[in-house]
Amino acid sequence: MTAVLPESARSGRPVETVYRPKAQVDVAATLGLLGRGPYDPTTQWDLRGVWRTWRTPLGAATLRVLRPAADGSIAASAWGPGAEWVVAALPALLGSEDDWSALDVSGNVLLRGSLHRNPGLRLAKTGRLLEALLPAIIEQRVTSLEAYRSWARLLRWYGEPAPGPAPEGMRVTPTLEQWRGVPSWDWHRAGVDPRRSRAAQAVLAVAPSLERATGGSATLDDAAAALQTVPGIGIWTAAETLQRSHAHPDLVSVGDYHLAHYVGEALIGERVDDDGMLELLEPWRGHRQRVVRLILASGFRFQRRGPRMAVQDHRWH
Repeated sequence: MTAVLPESARSGRPVETVYRPKAQVDVAATLGLLGRGPYDPTTQWDLRGVWRTWRTPLGAATLRVLRPAADGSIAASAWGPGAEWVVAALPALLGSEDDWSALDVSGNVLLRGSLHRNPGLRLAKTGRLLEALLPAIIEQRVTSLEAYRSWARLLRWYGEPAPGPAPEGMRVTPTLEQWRGVPSWDWHRAGVDPRRSRAAQAVLAVAPSLERATGGSATLDDAAAALQTVPGIGIWTAAETLQRSHAHPDLVSVGDYHLAHYVGEALIGERVDDDGMLELLEPWRGHRQRVVRLILASGFRFQRRGPRMAVQDHRWH
């Protein structure tokens, strides 16, 4: 049976909308976490806003989101077979389901100041599990620079050109079938070592059931547990995924190379390990990811000490 494309996709005309949020939304602060580094061909920022591509249930889409107008309204346009889907998802993407009202940071000077300076910060909910999970796997236990380059290579080789008037070079992430067709040597050539490529392939083998399990979970913590049933997916990868796909407000990226040190220095002036970070964040349980985002948005300068993680080339080993 041939799928029937929406009229907008057949005509090439954009689907346009103006979102009027109930509270202030900072587009850059809210969507900034979605791009995977400066080479990511799914995301491009300019002075007016952001271009972002999506692999939706209806097909490829390009979304253009402008920075808020003077009255706080946010204009957006989308192209491609998935345009109507991504426009319908825009409010959640811009944090409409993310309620900060119960978060009390009045007792901490740094957090209180950051919340005051960043009133439009929200947690973005993409609703696209695989698009968040695969790059998180690629980022496991390597430098950000290595992971960003690997992700960009794979999308340049296997991604679909972005529909509509997107900037040149933008790509839409591959379909599930296309991801499954990536041979082992191309994972290697992209700089993804066998351990990470096996984890990616394990996810791809069960992707539809994994999406049903996380989508049907009673709680977001149950969704995190479901992700971790796949070999190679631990708490760090589950956290990095669900923070983006589901706007998980509490899940912390335990095991991150720098995060515990950063949180410790910001909150008590000294480095801590993962257990110490969780102890510091415990008073804000239920909001711990929001607190982490406030720390990252605060302007606090993390003091790097000791050796940096060495950049490795996994392509030729």
